[in-house]
Amino acid sequence: MRLRAVLFDAGNTLVFLDYSRMAAAVSAALGIPLTAEDLAAGSAEASRAMETARGADRERAAAYLETLFRVAGVPAERMEAVRACLTRLHLERHLWSSVAGDTRETLARLKAAGLRLGVVSNSDGRVEAALEAAGLLQYFDVVLDSALVGVEKPDPAIFRAALEALGVRPDEALHVGDLYEVDVVGARAAGIEAVLLCSAAESPDHRCRTIRSLALLADDLLSGDRAAS
Repeated sequence: MRLRAVLFDAGNTLVFLDYSRMAAAVSAALGIPLTAEDLAAGSAEASRAMETARGADRERAAAYLETLFRVAGVPAERMEAVRACLTRLHLERHLWSSVAGDTRETLARLKAAGLRLGVVSNSDGRVEAALEAAGLLQYFDVVLDSALVGVEKPDPAIFRAALEALGVRPDEALHVGDLYEVDVVGARAAGIEAVLLCSAAESPDHRCRTIRSLALLADDLLSGDRAAS
């Protein structure tokens, strides 16, 4: 079946944490010297912590952020203060606000190929605003935010809602995300093929297709002539 639509996760797929902003804010508020590089060093371990965390998306996100700062050397007794600082920062502007350099070009290529694009995100009701601030919203035909839909990934219902909004069948869609248990498992439960986005440092052992960047995925999809004309 020819591919007609691509669904994307948002955090750590389309938009990423602004490590520089986070490090500067926590350093200023708590007097703990941190750099963007300190936080980035814990990204692979943080992804694993988020993958295995129990509970709803809020608990997964908390595990991710706390692991970043723990690996960066922040002592456990300061974590509550870090959480309070990050909450204030997130209210000012979405923490996931950085965009990889090739993302806009990649989305434009997929749109030009005739594909319908959607976002399926576990978020707090602000993912659409975050995408708009990042200059990405214009590329998407539909954006589903779990806080507004009322159901979180990996529940297949949120994926089915995206398919219905896009007017495509499960076998005509592909989902791309960074968490196996959330993105791949959920998409597959809805009958959608899924691809796991991961860095070389993460080296997942999950039995699924993996990619290192969205640009490489677009190269593969478009060169393979899977896209709708």
